[in-house]
Amino acid sequence: MTDSNAVVEHRTLFIGGRWAEPAGRDTIEVISPVTERVVGRVPHATPEDVDLAVAAAREAFDHGPWPRLPLKERIEVVTRIKDALAARHQELAELITLQNGSPMLFSVRGQALSAVGTFGVAIAAAGRFQEEEERQGTGGPVLVRREPVGVVAAITPWNVPQLTIAGKLAPALLAGCTVILKPSPETPLDALWLAQVCADSGLPEGVLSVLPADRETSSYLVAHPGIDKVAFTGSVGAGKAIAAAAARNLTRVSLELGGKSAAILLDDADLSVAVPAIVGGTCAANSGQACVALTRVLVPAARYDEVAAVLTGAFAGLKVGDPSDPGTVVGPMVTRKQRERNLDYIRIGQEEGAKVLTGGGVPSGLATGWYVEPTLFGDVTNDMRIAREEIFGPVVCLIRYGTEDEAVALADDSEFGLSGAVFGADEARATEIARKVRTGTVTVNGFRLDLAAPFGGYKNSGIGREFGPEGLAAYFEYKTVNLPAPAKA
Repeated sequence: MTDSNAVVEHRTLFIGGRWAEPAGRDTIEVISPVTERVVGRVPHATPEDVDLAVAAAREAFDHGPWPRLPLKERIEVVTRIKDALAARHQELAELITLQNGSPMLFSVRGQALSAVGTFGVAIAAAGRFQEEEERQGTGGPVLVRREPVGVVAAITPWNVPQLTIAGKLAPALLAGCTVILKPSPETPLDALWLAQVCADSGLPEGVLSVLPADRETSSYLVAHPGIDKVAFTGSVGAGKAIAAAAARNLTRVSLELGGKSAAILLDDADLSVAVPAIVGGTCAANSGQACVALTRVLVPAARYDEVAAVLTGAFAGLKVGDPSDPGTVVGPMVTRKQRERNLDYIRIGQEEGAKVLTGGGVPSGLATGWYVEPTLFGDVTNDMRIAREEIFGPVVCLIRYGTEDEAVALADDSEFGLSGAVFGADEARATEIARKVRTGTVTVNGFRLDLAAPFGGYKNSGIGREFGPEGLAAYFEYKTVNLPAPAKA
């Protein structure tokens, strides 16, 4: 287990595949959400560091060997990265928990091993990939080529840092792109750890840079004319700002943004199936700090009291506390600000007329650390702020509905469309309801984010898809070469 009393310190940045002195003197301090003490310190990248990283990435892409290597050789390098992550996944999980307070059970499975799995899926997709194919066009034969998009700026969040990095870095590298990774200032340590793994795995110089920084440097990176594509995971507000900045250079963007996902319980839903999945898709999913969380639970009016009682008991029984304890299900919020945001929304929900069925405050006995009780609201209507705005914590709303059509309408009555679930004993019926909901991922009788399938959202939940073959395809441009038409007889 990582020593929580030690401070992990980096004095250099990873620029163009080399450890380099930063241009500025500012640093980022990583604060433990458990102890509220400094546990890490890294250089704060400046616009000057961005210029150096972009120049290195540009040179490596325009003139270096990486995009020109046979795909088989790129797969070999990326496989070495994956294998190193797998061999050291426990170390990686502990480093993530140190920074963001993710419970260890989730850090191992949902953070470190999910990143390994994402690399594996991307490698498998690349192995089936055709860089070019010949077709018969209307005027003669054509050669359709898939070529790497170029220099990629990958901007990742603090909640699942390695999973979101893997969803961008693995396909970008396999496609032949070069990458500038800008991790969240809350979780820079695992990104710099990964940089050394990539270097040790034989990734050529210039192909990867890692620049921890705040919003100002991020804005400079996104607007840089040397960037060909921005891949971002984060808030809707930041995503809109990135899209606007990238549009000035017509830079390609993929955006994975927020969610306010609905779990629809049909009238024949089995609560022994539905309740564990809802708990797993809310409070147990990184302490509710997950964009895919099932934060709206839609319940038939005739079964409302039954569902409320069972779900209240399940939430009340969750262990909250030190994330290094293997029995902990709900850890702290990542920052003091995030805890206050959750508590503010709990107050707003009560003012709007919703009823706290369990939770609603700070757990007793946890004076140190940024904890929030798993909170279940009853008597929620879909027009309340707690039902419409992303809270990003262990706060869930119970909402009554009458007919199945009303349930679908309520699920869709949101600016988001990222995830969701449908629960019912009749799987065919539940699947048909799932088809109707306008959201990027829906699980029937469960909660799952499948790394082999495309992931992304409708509406304000984003643009584009990650994971699976679709995630790999997002890092290619298509070129048509019109071949000479056969001579006429």
